[in-house]
Amino acid sequence: MTLRRCVVLSLMLAVMAAPVMADRLKDLARIKGVRNNQLVGYGLVVGLDGTGDKAPFTNQTFRNMMNQFGITLPDGVNPNLANVAAVTVSATLPPFAKMGQEMDITVSSIGNADSLRGGTLLMAPLKGADGNVYAMAQGSLVVGGFGAQGQDGSRITVNVPSVGRIPNGATIEREIASPFTRGDTITFNLMRPDFTTARRVVEVVNEFLGPDMAYAHDATAISVRAPRDPSQRVSFLSILENLEVEPAEDAAKVVINSRTGTIVVGQNVKVSPAAVTHGNLTVTIQENPAIQQPLPFSGGTTATELDSQIAITEDPARMFKFGPAVTLNEIVQAVNQVGAAPGDVMAVLEALKQAGALRAELIVI
Repeated sequence: MTLRRCVVLSLMLAVMAAPVMADRLKDLARIKGVRNNQLVGYGLVVGLDGTGDKAPFTNQTFRNMMNQFGITLPDGVNPNLANVAAVTVSATLPPFAKMGQEMDITVSSIGNADSLRGGTLLMAPLKGADGNVYAMAQGSLVVGGFGAQGQDGSRITVNVPSVGRIPNGATIEREIASPFTRGDTITFNLMRPDFTTARRVVEVVNEFLGPDMAYAHDATAISVRAPRDPSQRVSFLSILENLEVEPAEDAAKVVINSRTGTIVVGQNVKVSPAAVTHGNLTVTIQENPAIQQPLPFSGGTTATELDSQIAITEDPARMFKFGPAVTLNEIVQAVNQVGAAPGDVMAVLEALKQAGALRAELIVI
Protein backbone atom coordinates (compact mmCIF):
# COMPACT_ATOMS: atom_id res chain seq x y z
CA MET A 1 0.00 0.00 0.00
CA THR A 2 1.42 3.37 -1.01
CA LEU A 3 2.12 6.16 1.45
CA ARG A 4 -0.65 8.29 -0.06
CA ARG A 5 -3.26 5.59 0.50
CA CYS A 6 -2.08 5.05 4.06
CA VAL A 7 -2.47 8.76 4.82
CA VAL A 8 -5.94 8.89 3.26
CA LEU A 9 -7.04 5.76 5.13
CA SER A 10 -5.74 7.04 8.45
CA LEU A 11 -7.52 10.37 7.92
CA MET A 12 -10.81 8.63 7.13
CA LEU A 13 -10.55 6.50 10.27
CA ALA A 14 -9.75 9.58 12.33
CA VAL A 15 -12.80 11.40 10.95
CA MET A 16 -15.05 8.45 11.82
CA ALA A 17 -13.70 8.44 15.38
CA ALA A 18 -14.25 12.19 15.92
CA PRO A 19 -16.67 13.44 18.61
CA VAL A 20 -20.31 13.26 17.62
CA MET A 21 -21.32 16.60 19.22
CA ALA A 22 -18.74 18.63 17.28
CA ASP A 23 -19.41 20.50 14.03
CA ARG A 24 -17.86 19.67 10.70
CA LEU A 25 -15.23 22.05 9.41
CA LYS A 26 -17.35 22.71 6.30
CA ASP A 27 -20.09 24.05 8.58
CA LEU A 28 -17.72 26.38 10.41
CA ALA A 29 -15.58 27.82 7.63
CA ARG A 30 -15.41 28.64 3.94
CA ILE A 31 -12.45 28.02 1.67
CA LYS A 32 -10.64 31.14 0.57
CA GLY A 33 -11.14 31.81 -3.14
CA VAL A 34 -14.14 29.48 -3.46
CA ARG A 35 -16.93 32.04 -3.73
CA ASN A 36 -19.95 33.17 -5.72
CA ASN A 37 -19.87 36.12 -8.10
CA GLN A 38 -22.78 38.45 -8.81
CA LEU A 39 -23.88 39.14 -12.38
CA VAL A 40 -26.30 41.76 -13.64
CA GLY A 41 -27.73 42.73 -17.02
CA TYR A 42 -30.39 44.78 -18.79
CA GLY A 43 -32.95 43.56 -21.28
CA LEU A 44 -36.49 43.58 -22.63
CA VAL A 45 -39.42 41.34 -21.77
CA VAL A 46 -41.91 40.99 -24.63
CA GLY A 47 -45.24 39.25 -25.10
CA LEU A 48 -47.03 40.87 -22.18
CA ASP A 49 -50.80 41.22 -22.20
CA GLY A 50 -50.91 45.01 -22.11
CA THR A 51 -49.12 45.15 -18.76
CA GLY A 52 -45.83 46.61 -20.02
CA ASP A 53 -44.34 49.96 -19.10
CA LYS A 54 -44.32 53.33 -20.88
CA ALA A 55 -40.89 54.53 -19.80
CA PRO A 56 -38.90 56.47 -22.40
CA PHE A 57 -35.83 54.25 -22.00
CA THR A 58 -37.97 51.24 -22.96
CA ASN A 59 -38.79 52.82 -26.33
CA GLN A 60 -35.13 53.76 -26.78
CA THR A 61 -34.04 50.18 -26.08
CA PHE A 62 -36.65 48.87 -28.49
CA ARG A 63 -35.41 51.21 -31.22
CA ASN A 64 -31.81 50.06 -30.70
CA MET A 65 -32.88 46.43 -30.88
CA MET A 66 -34.80 46.98 -34.09
CA ASN A 67 -31.78 48.75 -35.62
CA GLN A 68 -29.67 45.67 -34.90
CA PHE A 69 -32.20 43.61 -36.85
CA GLY A 70 -31.97 46.03 -39.80
CA ILE A 71 -35.28 47.79 -39.15
CA THR A 72 -35.26 51.58 -38.75
CA LEU A 73 -38.22 53.31 -37.18
CA PRO A 74 -39.11 56.75 -38.62
CA ASP A 75 -38.09 59.75 -36.56
CA GLY A 76 -40.82 61.15 -34.35
CA VAL A 77 -42.70 57.85 -34.21
CA ASN A 78 -43.38 56.72 -30.66
CA PRO A 79 -44.09 52.98 -30.57
CA ASN A 80 -46.04 53.15 -27.23
CA LEU A 81 -45.41 49.49 -26.62
CA ALA A 82 -47.83 48.16 -24.02
CA ASN A 83 -46.55 44.61 -24.37
CA VAL A 84 -42.86 45.37 -23.67
CA ALA A 85 -41.11 46.06 -20.35
CA ALA A 86 -37.54 47.06 -19.51
CA VAL A 87 -36.03 44.79 -16.87
CA THR A 88 -32.86 44.09 -14.96
CA VAL A 89 -31.54 40.54 -14.95
CA SER A 90 -29.54 39.28 -11.97
CA ALA A 91 -27.83 35.97 -11.31
CA THR A 92 -25.26 34.35 -9.04
CA LEU A 93 -22.34 32.66 -10.77
CA PRO A 94 -21.31 29.70 -8.56
CA PRO A 95 -17.67 28.76 -7.99
CA PHE A 96 -16.02 26.45 -10.53
CA ALA A 97 -18.81 27.15 -13.07
CA LYS A 98 -17.87 25.91 -16.54
CA MET A 99 -18.77 27.13 -20.01
CA GLY A 100 -22.06 25.71 -21.25
CA GLN A 101 -23.56 25.17 -17.80
CA GLU A 102 -26.86 26.83 -16.96
CA MET A 103 -28.02 28.79 -13.94
CA ASP A 104 -31.22 30.41 -12.67
CA ILE A 105 -31.86 34.12 -13.14
CA THR A 106 -34.17 36.72 -11.59
CA VAL A 107 -35.91 39.28 -13.80
CA SER A 108 -37.20 42.52 -12.24
CA SER A 109 -39.07 45.41 -13.84
CA ILE A 110 -37.40 48.82 -13.61
CA GLY A 111 -40.26 50.80 -15.17
CA ASN A 112 -43.95 51.05 -14.37
CA ALA A 113 -44.94 47.66 -15.77
CA ASP A 114 -48.00 46.22 -14.00
CA SER A 115 -47.00 42.59 -14.46
CA LEU A 116 -44.42 40.39 -16.19
CA ARG A 117 -46.70 37.34 -16.26
CA GLY A 118 -46.60 35.54 -19.59
CA GLY A 119 -43.56 37.48 -20.84
CA THR A 120 -40.41 36.26 -22.55
CA LEU A 121 -36.98 37.71 -21.90
CA LEU A 122 -35.00 38.45 -25.04
CA MET A 123 -31.29 37.65 -25.12
CA ALA A 124 -29.52 39.78 -22.52
CA PRO A 125 -25.81 39.71 -21.62
CA LEU A 126 -24.90 39.36 -17.93
CA LYS A 127 -21.81 41.23 -16.76
CA GLY A 128 -19.64 41.01 -13.70
CA ALA A 129 -18.06 43.77 -11.63
CA ASP A 130 -15.15 43.92 -14.09
CA GLY A 131 -17.49 44.71 -17.02
CA ASN A 132 -16.92 41.40 -18.83
CA VAL A 133 -19.83 39.30 -20.10
CA TYR A 134 -19.97 35.95 -18.30
CA ALA A 135 -23.39 34.62 -19.33
CA MET A 136 -26.27 35.12 -21.77
CA ALA A 137 -29.86 35.06 -20.51
CA GLN A 138 -33.09 34.32 -22.35
CA GLY A 139 -36.34 32.44 -21.78
CA SER A 140 -39.94 32.46 -20.55
CA LEU A 141 -40.63 33.95 -17.13
CA VAL A 142 -42.23 32.19 -14.19
CA VAL A 143 -44.11 34.83 -12.16
CA GLY A 144 -45.64 33.91 -8.81
CA GLY A 145 -47.64 37.11 -8.30
CA PHE A 146 -50.76 38.31 -10.09
CA GLY A 147 -53.21 41.18 -9.93
CA ALA A 148 -56.73 42.15 -10.98
CA GLN A 149 -58.28 45.57 -11.51
CA GLY A 150 -61.91 46.70 -11.83
CA GLN A 151 -63.37 49.45 -13.98
CA ASP A 152 -63.92 51.66 -10.93
CA GLY A 153 -60.19 51.68 -10.19
CA SER A 154 -60.22 49.09 -7.42
CA ARG A 155 -57.51 46.47 -7.66
CA ILE A 156 -56.01 43.56 -5.78
CA THR A 157 -52.47 42.23 -5.99
CA VAL A 158 -51.10 38.95 -4.68
CA ASN A 159 -47.35 38.74 -4.11
CA VAL A 160 -45.21 40.78 -6.57
CA PRO A 161 -46.17 40.37 -10.26
CA SER A 162 -43.33 42.63 -11.48
CA VAL A 163 -40.60 40.11 -10.58
CA GLY A 164 -40.10 36.67 -12.08
CA ARG A 165 -37.55 33.89 -12.44
CA ILE A 166 -36.30 31.76 -15.29
CA PRO A 167 -34.98 28.35 -14.19
CA ASN A 168 -31.77 27.57 -16.09
CA GLY A 169 -32.36 30.82 -17.97
CA ALA A 170 -28.69 31.78 -18.45
CA THR A 171 -25.86 29.93 -20.16
CA ILE A 172 -22.33 30.52 -18.87
CA GLU A 173 -20.02 31.84 -21.60
CA ARG A 174 -16.87 32.69 -19.60
CA GLU A 175 -15.15 30.95 -16.70
CA ILE A 176 -13.64 32.67 -13.70
CA ALA A 177 -10.16 31.55 -12.72
CA SER A 178 -10.11 30.12 -9.20
CA PRO A 179 -7.09 30.29 -6.86
CA PHE A 180 -8.06 26.90 -5.45
CA THR A 181 -5.15 25.06 -7.13
CA ARG A 182 -2.56 27.76 -6.52
CA GLY A 183 0.08 27.78 -3.81
CA ASP A 184 1.09 25.19 -1.25
CA THR A 185 -1.71 25.85 1.25
CA ILE A 186 -5.50 25.90 1.55
CA THR A 187 -6.95 28.66 3.73
CA PHE A 188 -10.18 28.26 5.70
CA ASN A 189 -12.03 31.43 6.76
CA LEU A 190 -14.28 30.99 9.78
CA MET A 191 -17.83 32.27 9.28
CA ARG A 192 -17.84 33.48 12.90
CA PRO A 193 -14.38 34.78 13.79
CA ASP A 194 -13.20 33.48 17.14
CA PHE A 195 -9.67 32.94 18.49
CA THR A 196 -10.65 29.85 20.46
CA THR A 197 -12.34 28.20 17.51
CA ALA A 198 -9.36 28.97 15.28
CA ARG A 199 -7.01 27.38 17.80
CA ARG A 200 -9.19 24.27 18.05
CA VAL A 201 -9.28 23.90 14.26
CA VAL A 202 -5.49 24.04 14.16
CA GLU A 203 -5.22 21.45 16.94
CA VAL A 204 -7.63 19.03 15.25
CA VAL A 205 -5.95 19.30 11.84
CA ASN A 206 -2.45 18.92 13.29
CA GLU A 207 -3.57 15.94 15.32
CA PHE A 208 -4.72 14.16 12.16
CA LEU A 209 -2.09 15.33 9.67
CA GLY A 210 0.92 15.85 11.86
CA PRO A 211 2.57 18.77 13.65
CA ASP A 212 2.90 22.15 11.93
CA MET A 213 0.56 21.17 9.06
CA ALA A 214 -1.95 23.88 10.02
CA TYR A 215 -1.48 27.34 11.50
CA ALA A 216 -3.80 30.27 12.24
CA HIS A 217 -3.21 33.76 10.87
CA ASP A 218 -5.79 35.42 13.11
CA ALA A 219 -9.27 34.79 14.52
CA THR A 220 -10.63 34.04 11.04
CA ALA A 221 -8.03 32.47 8.72
CA ILE A 222 -6.44 29.02 9.16
CA SER A 223 -4.01 27.74 6.52
CA VAL A 224 -3.30 24.05 5.92
CA ARG A 225 -0.41 22.72 3.82
CA ALA A 226 -1.83 20.83 0.86
CA PRO A 227 -0.56 18.92 -2.23
CA ARG A 228 -0.22 20.82 -5.50
CA ASP A 229 -1.74 18.10 -7.69
CA PRO A 230 -5.42 19.14 -8.27
CA SER A 231 -6.71 15.57 -8.07
CA GLN A 232 -4.92 14.99 -4.77
CA ARG A 233 -6.03 18.39 -3.48
CA VAL A 234 -9.70 17.57 -4.09
CA SER A 235 -9.45 14.30 -2.16
CA PHE A 236 -7.39 16.00 0.53
CA LEU A 237 -9.96 18.76 0.97
CA SER A 238 -12.84 16.28 0.97
CA ILE A 239 -11.35 14.71 4.08
CA LEU A 240 -10.43 18.00 5.74
CA GLU A 241 -13.89 19.55 5.45
CA ASN A 242 -15.44 16.56 7.24
CA LEU A 243 -13.17 16.82 10.27
CA GLU A 244 -15.23 17.64 13.35
CA VAL A 245 -14.30 20.55 15.58
CA GLU A 246 -15.99 21.73 18.76
CA PRO A 247 -16.56 25.47 18.27
CA ALA A 248 -16.08 27.92 21.11
CA GLU A 249 -19.06 29.40 22.91
CA ASP A 250 -20.13 32.80 21.62
CA ALA A 251 -19.69 35.95 23.64
CA ALA A 252 -22.57 36.98 25.86
CA LYS A 253 -25.04 39.01 23.79
CA VAL A 254 -28.56 40.36 24.05
CA VAL A 255 -30.12 41.21 20.69
CA ILE A 256 -33.16 43.49 20.56
CA ASN A 257 -35.23 44.18 17.44
CA SER A 258 -36.98 47.44 18.28
CA ARG A 259 -39.29 47.20 15.26
CA THR A 260 -40.76 43.76 15.96
CA GLY A 261 -40.28 43.58 19.71
CA THR A 262 -38.12 40.46 19.41
CA ILE A 263 -35.59 39.88 22.19
CA VAL A 264 -32.95 37.15 22.09
CA VAL A 265 -30.87 36.52 25.20
CA GLY A 266 -27.71 34.45 24.77
CA GLN A 267 -26.85 31.51 26.97
CA ASN A 268 -23.83 33.14 28.63
CA VAL A 269 -25.62 36.33 29.68
CA LYS A 270 -25.18 37.12 33.38
CA VAL A 271 -26.68 39.80 35.60
CA SER A 272 -25.12 41.31 38.70
CA PRO A 273 -27.29 41.82 41.81
CA ALA A 274 -29.89 44.46 40.96
CA ALA A 275 -33.42 45.45 41.96
CA VAL A 276 -35.69 46.59 39.14
CA THR A 277 -39.06 48.32 39.22
CA HIS A 278 -40.95 49.27 36.11
CA GLY A 279 -44.43 50.73 35.77
CA ASN A 280 -46.66 51.51 32.80
CA LEU A 281 -48.42 54.80 32.21
CA THR A 282 -51.52 54.57 29.98
CA VAL A 283 -53.12 57.70 28.52
CA THR A 284 -56.62 57.30 27.03
CA ILE A 285 -58.28 60.06 25.00
CA GLN A 286 -61.98 59.66 24.15
CA GLU A 287 -63.79 62.02 21.81
CA ASN A 288 -67.58 62.51 22.28
CA PRO A 289 -68.79 64.84 19.51
CA ALA A 290 -72.17 66.54 20.11
CA ILE A 291 -74.35 67.97 17.34
CA GLN A 292 -75.79 71.45 18.02
CA GLN A 293 -78.88 72.36 15.97
CA PRO A 294 -79.84 76.05 15.47
CA LEU A 295 -83.23 77.36 16.57
CA PRO A 296 -86.04 77.34 13.97
CA PHE A 297 -85.94 80.31 11.56
CA SER A 298 -82.77 81.62 13.22
CA GLY A 299 -80.69 81.33 10.09
CA GLY A 300 -77.93 79.48 11.94
CA THR A 301 -76.08 76.39 10.78
CA THR A 302 -75.57 73.01 12.35
CA ALA A 303 -72.35 72.83 14.35
CA THR A 304 -70.36 70.04 15.96
CA GLU A 305 -69.14 70.52 19.51
CA LEU A 306 -66.21 68.36 20.59
CA ASP A 307 -66.11 66.87 24.08
CA SER A 308 -62.72 65.33 24.87
CA GLN A 309 -62.18 63.17 27.93
CA ILE A 310 -58.62 62.32 28.95
CA ALA A 311 -57.89 59.55 31.45
CA ILE A 312 -54.48 58.60 32.78
CA THR A 313 -53.98 55.18 34.32
CA GLU A 314 -50.74 54.06 35.88
CA ASP A 315 -50.29 50.35 36.49
CA PRO A 316 -48.81 49.48 39.87
CA ALA A 317 -45.06 49.07 39.56
CA ARG A 318 -43.81 45.65 40.63
CA MET A 319 -40.25 45.24 41.86
CA PHE A 320 -38.24 42.11 41.21
CA LYS A 321 -34.70 41.26 42.17
CA PHE A 322 -31.90 39.73 40.14
CA GLY A 323 -29.41 37.72 42.14
CA PRO A 324 -25.70 37.44 41.39
CA ALA A 325 -24.64 35.45 38.29
CA VAL A 326 -28.21 34.93 37.14
CA THR A 327 -28.62 32.24 34.49
CA LEU A 328 -30.69 32.53 31.32
CA ASN A 329 -33.45 30.40 32.83
CA GLU A 330 -33.66 32.61 35.92
CA ILE A 331 -33.86 35.78 33.80
CA VAL A 332 -36.75 34.33 31.80
CA GLN A 333 -38.57 33.27 34.99
CA ALA A 334 -38.18 36.74 36.55
CA VAL A 335 -39.54 38.45 33.45
CA ASN A 336 -42.49 36.04 33.22
CA GLN A 337 -43.37 36.50 36.90
CA VAL A 338 -43.57 40.27 36.60
CA GLY A 339 -45.62 39.95 33.39
CA ALA A 340 -43.57 42.47 31.45
CA ALA A 341 -44.31 43.10 27.78
CA PRO A 342 -41.50 43.05 25.18
CA GLY A 343 -41.29 46.85 25.23
CA ASP A 344 -40.91 46.81 29.01
CA VAL A 345 -38.23 44.13 28.85
CA MET A 346 -36.28 46.30 26.38
CA ALA A 347 -36.38 49.23 28.78
CA VAL A 348 -35.30 47.02 31.70
CA LEU A 349 -32.37 45.51 29.78
CA GLU A 350 -31.17 48.93 28.61
CA ALA A 351 -31.35 50.25 32.16
CA LEU A 352 -29.43 47.24 33.49
CA LYS A 353 -26.75 47.82 30.86
CA GLN A 354 -26.41 51.49 31.84
CA ALA A 355 -26.19 50.49 35.50
CA GLY A 356 -23.39 48.04 34.74
CA ALA A 357 -25.41 45.07 35.96
CA LEU A 358 -25.88 43.38 32.57
CA ARG A 359 -22.75 41.40 31.71
CA ALA A 360 -23.36 41.12 28.00
CA GLU A 361 -23.18 43.11 24.80
CA LEU A 362 -26.49 44.83 24.09
CA ILE A 363 -27.23 44.94 20.35
CA VAL A 364 -30.24 46.89 19.05
CA ILE A 365 -31.22 46.22 15.42
